[in-house]
Amino acid sequence: MPHSKDQIDVAKSIRMIEWLKAELVSSTGSVLKSFIKGSEELIMDCLASVIMTAYLLGKRSGIPFRRIDQRLKEKIAAGIKSGHEIEQWYGDLSSLQRYMEERKR
Repeated sequence: MPHSKDQIDVAKSIRMIEWLKAELVSSTGSVLKSFIKGSEELIMDCLASVIMTAYLLGKRSGIPFRRIDQRLKEKIAAGIKSGHEIEQWYGDLSSLQRYMEERKR
């Protein structure tokens, strides 16, 4: 019996999600390896791949980019409020919060 277009689309979506999950793991490994090599360009490229893949995995899972951004902002604010170590020691969460606010202008 031939498969319907809907069945093919569902199978295609599942395969893409699985591929993106594997890509996220692979990209994360590349980030770790890039720190050993010490090249800033390589580190930036690997980090950008992780971020891009996370956004695409969210989209393929039915979560719009805007909602991911909103949740990220909420997590940053919660980390600041709770006194997360990276905020206490370096103020990085506040810096990221300011960056995200400036970026949307």
